[in-house]
Amino acid sequence: MRWTRASLGAAAAVASVAAHDLLQRRHAILRNFPVVGHARYLIERIGPELRQYVVAGNDEERPFSRDQRRWVYASSKLENNNFGFGTDNDIEHTPGYVIIKHRTFGPAVPPTASHNGEQAWLPCAKVLGAARGRQHAFRPDSVVNISGMSFGALSANAVTALNRGAALAGCLQNTGEGSISPYHRSGGGLVYQVGSGYFGCRDENGRFDLARFKDTVASAPVRALEVKLSQGAKPGLGGVLPGVKVSAEIAATRGVPRGVDCVSPSRHTEFSDVDGMLDWVEMLAAETGLPVGIKSAVGDLSFWHELVRLMADTGRGVDLVTIDGGEGGTGAAPLVFADSVSMPFRLGFSRVYRIFAEAGLHERVVFAGSGKLGLPDNAVVAFALGADLVNVGREAMLAIGCVQAQKCHADTCPTGVATQNPWLAHGLDPALKSVRCANYIRTLRRDLLKLAEATGVEHPGLIGCPSVEILTGQSEATPLHEVYGYDPAWGFPSEVDQKEIARLMRETAPEGHRGESSPEPRATSTVGTG
Repeated sequence: MRWTRASLGAAAAVASVAAHDLLQRRHAILRNFPVVGHARYLIERIGPELRQYVVAGNDEERPFSRDQRRWVYASSKLENNNFGFGTDNDIEHTPGYVIIKHRTFGPAVPPTASHNGEQAWLPCAKVLGAARGRQHAFRPDSVVNISGMSFGALSANAVTALNRGAALAGCLQNTGEGSISPYHRSGGGLVYQVGSGYFGCRDENGRFDLARFKDTVASAPVRALEVKLSQGAKPGLGGVLPGVKVSAEIAATRGVPRGVDCVSPSRHTEFSDVDGMLDWVEMLAAETGLPVGIKSAVGDLSFWHELVRLMADTGRGVDLVTIDGGEGGTGAAPLVFADSVSMPFRLGFSRVYRIFAEAGLHERVVFAGSGKLGLPDNAVVAFALGADLVNVGREAMLAIGCVQAQKCHADTCPTGVATQNPWLAHGLDPALKSVRCANYIRTLRRDLLKLAEATGVEHPGLIGCPSVEILTGQSEATPLHEVYGYDPAWGFPSEVDQKEIARLMRETAPEGHRGESSPEPRATSTVGTG
């Protein structure tokens, strides 16, 4: 009897769905194929998961392949992140494939154990802010840092995990343009990003408020400032956080009304040209003593030519230039902006660096890069092109549990990383995931150190363009400096900085003849911090 009732209930439910499908007019598939037509929408919805786990090969997926994700996941858990049997990449038929050229002899002795070096100190080869005499100039303790991802785009638990992970790994976390939330205050040093919405430092009319800005900076461990001009995945486009996601916490953090759409304009209102921007940058530096940088995607180069000209002629300038590639990540963006606006990292970075180098200013600025640089091969190319730091965003998200579901814009992230849904976010344990974030960053630094040693130098910042070639076919390869029109001497810090970073690494980096144990991370170094 119970089975009969259940069967009748199921049949009634199916009949109800069929009747609804036949009568509705929005979906032709459902009208023509009632009930079974829903399978099409189900398959479409779980398509990314099917491709990710069943259909796609190891190197087919984008933005991160299965092999790349596996490497990040294993690194974050300190599991075996080696691969067996040899590469399955189609090296011979992949134009643009990167080849790093090892040297037989060099001054650096490689570590003799696979995990030796994960605790190694791998600082920036330049002192941020020193060239311009900033009061709180300092040498960043890590060449790998966490990219700008705001509270709002990420959940509170995700931001907490990243900040704790930054503290454990001894690196910096960029706040993103959403200001400094309570979850950015778990021990990690910060780069406070100031976007066009001036969140955390705005008045009631949305204009920049210097007093609030200084209060915000003083309330947290801010080491540097970054003026966000544009973002690689959506340059020239302001961000929108829908009102339904603007909780009381987010409203308080950003200084905006609760429950109202939070909009960041496409451009700043405090300046309208390069000259005004430099005045504003110098004002921020004078008021705080902190190094001040800019973050930008690369499009029209006239901005960069004007910036370099004014820096050379007037003595004003930025301490940090962060170039974000068009392949970089975002919480949400129109498809055409994510796909077709702004240059990819290597092309954009090389063009900007060349402008600075031709003016003789490249040694006076710290260059950072972002846009899929959390993988060792991509990062090495960035260093060879002249980057001093790399910022990791989505790779850090993967380390704390992201499964590349690509639901960031829908507030339905299944792992609680990119959502404000309390139920989904509660599944992310900050205590556990912070350790995984730190493990990933340490492992990336370890592999960068190994690659530097393989090329015969002590530090990845000393890897030059001649150490990298780009395959153009089965029998042809082009040195990196020829691909991007570089002088072979470009891409390095000054001679003084080169000698100093080599000395520091020889004193502190683990080497095979020094035994298997890894030294403790070096204490934070500062120059003129006051």
